[in-house]
Amino acid sequence: MTTDPKVARPSLAQVAALSGVSVKTASRALGGEPRVAADTRSRVRDAADQLGYRLNGVARELRRGADTSTLVGLLIGDLANPFYSRLAGGLERELRMRGLQLITASTDEDPDWERRLADALLERRVRGLVIASTATEHAHLAAERRHGIPFVFVDRPPVELAADTVLLDNHTGARRAGAHLTALGHRRIGVVGDFSRLSTHRERLDGFSAAMHAAGVSNWADYLVENAHDVAAAEQAVRELLTRTPAPTALFTMNNRITLGALRALRGHPAPPALIGFDDVDLGDVLGVSVVAHDPRDMGRWAAQLLLDRIDGERGPARHVVIPTCLLARGSGERPPPAAVSPAGATKRLE
Repeated sequence: MTTDPKVARPSLAQVAALSGVSVKTASRALGGEPRVAADTRSRVRDAADQLGYRLNGVARELRRGADTSTLVGLLIGDLANPFYSRLAGGLERELRMRGLQLITASTDEDPDWERRLADALLERRVRGLVIASTATEHAHLAAERRHGIPFVFVDRPPVELAADTVLLDNHTGARRAGAHLTALGHRRIGVVGDFSRLSTHRERLDGFSAAMHAAGVSNWADYLVENAHDVAAAEQAVRELLTRTPAPTALFTMNNRITLGALRALRGHPAPPALIGFDDVDLGDVLGVSVVAHDPRDMGRWAAQLLLDRIDGERGPARHVVIPTCLLARGSGERPPPAAVSPAGATKRLE
C-alpha cells in the first residue's frame, strides 16, 4: 500500500463540521478573536489539531486589507556559519518584541539564487527584507524600495540602490591585525581571503595592505591567496602556503570559516606560524586563537532598529551604521618569527 504525497490539505469547513460550529465561528476561534466561548474555542482547536489544519496567515491578512504580512525576510550566505546565526539571533529578538516573525533563507553565496529568493519573499508581501548580499548590483530592488518596502543591507553594502546599511569596520580591523604582526617582526605573512568579488574581502585586504605599506613590506601580496570560500578550500590554501620557500612566519585569515580551515592545516605542526583571524571562532578563547572580534548580534540588533524605524514611517535618506572591531590577543597571534643563527653566531629574526 502506498501513500499519495498529494493528499489535499484539510479545509476550514472540515474543521467546522468536526467541531460542530459554523465556518465563521471556526475562523474566529482559530484567529484568536475574543468573542468566542472558551469551550467552543477548545473544540475548534482540537478539531484543527486532529485534522492537521493550519490557518493561512498571509491570506488572512490580505483579506483583512493589509498589503503586507507580519514576516520579515533575512537572506544570508550560509545557514551553518555561526556569524550569520548570531546575526539572525540579534535581529529576531528585536523583531519578536514588535510581533514580527523572521524567516531566514540561505543564498549559498549565489547571486542568481539570492535574486530568486528575494523575489519569492517579496511576492509573499514580507514587511521588510534584511540582506547579507553576495550580488554585485541591486538596481532591480529599486521599484520595491519606492513602493515602501524597507531594505537593510548587513555586512555588505548595496550597489546601485539607496538603502540602510549595517557594516563592520573591516579596514581598521584588518589594518590593526597587520600592524600587530609586523610589530612582532613578521614580514612574510600569508593572507587567505574569501571570494575576491565580496566587498568585505576587498575592505579587509585594503586595511591589511595599509599596514604592510606602513611597515615597509612591499612584497606582501606574494603570500596572498584569494577565493578560499569554505573550510576545505582554506585548509588547502594554508597547506600550500606552508610548502613555499621561504614559508610565511604568520597568517592572517580573513573570516571565521577560513580561520577554521587554517587551524585544521596547522594541527600537529611542530612550529606553527602566528595566526590572527577576522571574526571570532567557536572555542577561540579556549584554543588561544587571536582574532579581530565583534559581536554579530550587534549587527542584527542595529538592522532591526533601522527596519522598525522604516516600518514606523521614517522616510529620510539611507542611514549607515559602522560597527567597530577590536583585536583580542589570545596567544596565536603573538608568536614571534623563528630565530636564526647568523654567521657570527648571534641570533637574529628572520625577515
